[in-house]
Amino acid sequence: MKKERMVNIYGHITEYMGTAYTGQGVQHKYEELLTESKKTIFLKCLPTHSLSQVLNDLVVYFVNKGFSVDRFMNPGHVDKTDALFVKGLELLILQASHPVSFEPTDLGNRHKVFCFYDVYHQDQLLGRHDEVSALLKEEKTRFGQSLNELKRAKAIHDEWEAVNIARMDWPRHEEITEELKRELFGTIELTKSAHISHRIVGSLSSGSAHDFIPSITKRTKRRYLIKGLPGTGKSTMMRALGDEAQRRGLDVLYGWCGLDPASIDLVLFPELSVCLFDSTQPHAYDAESPRDELVDIVPLCAEDEEAERQIDDIRHRYQTVIREAGSQMQIAVQSQNNVRIQMDRALNVEVFEKKLQDLYAFIKAFEEK
Repeated sequence: MKKERMVNIYGHITEYMGTAYTGQGVQHKYEELLTESKKTIFLKCLPTHSLSQVLNDLVVYFVNKGFSVDRFMNPGHVDKTDALFVKGLELLILQASHPVSFEPTDLGNRHKVFCFYDVYHQDQLLGRHDEVSALLKEEKTRFGQSLNELKRAKAIHDEWEAVNIARMDWPRHEEITEELKRELFGTIELTKSAHISHRIVGSLSSGSAHDFIPSITKRTKRRYLIKGLPGTGKSTMMRALGDEAQRRGLDVLYGWCGLDPASIDLVLFPELSVCLFDSTQPHAYDAESPRDELVDIVPLCAEDEEAERQIDDIRHRYQTVIREAGSQMQIAVQSQNNVRIQMDRALNVEVFEKKLQDLYAFIKAFEEK
């Protein structure tokens, strides 16, 4: 009897940070998905954890149907889901009120709104009003203080970079970049236009930094771990490689930094199954398998005693400010969590479930088109 070959009919999940708390405020990369999606479902709601479970259930629903899904996690509660994007359907579903607000601009066509403001016992909301108001005030204050500290941290980090930039062997850096171009791309020249994607790799979370590099890179055949000091051109190298890939028609996914939204922490070339990423703090990784290769540019930074003395002072100031940012963030996230718990306790489950039935019916109708 001929043995049947088992075929994996399931899709896969890749996790990213949905938004990030950065030195330039709260940042996200949803703009392109809002533009590219054939359908966007806006879930308008009060602060809640309930919709995270709804989104997680939808992730399972789509993966079991063979679709691959990008899942976008909450920066304060990294186990909670803020949005998902279903590849193949080009369907985006996101919590459109928290942690950032989005408004539909194409109602009746590509955009659909499901409102969850009316799925609560109003008398229970009223009874919790004073407690929730106090928690929201605390959350806003602490988030503001944390973001101010992150702004200070970014300025201090810029000082750190400036010291290293001045003692960097930039000609050799350019040579290594050109060597990587030849190694990665060879003679590849595609006739199509490259598709460029943008995602956030990580963010300051509750008291510490968190990233999703393992999820982003787990299916790549080759990983290049870039080791380098602040300001030594890790982001510049990845940008140059991304530009070269784009010129050759290769798709590029950029993963952006959670402290400096203008800095690249990761670049991935899906068609080559290759990813390069900054593997230094706060997302330090080491080679784990034969698929991993180190790109060490630390030696390109010349030894200089005076520079090291400057950096010792800068590092101390930076770590102090980052700790304070994390401390304020932790309090803010705890207040946020308590608000969501209070809201969810007032949930009218019967009305909520009816709304979910309508949501699933709409999704199924969209799938069948």
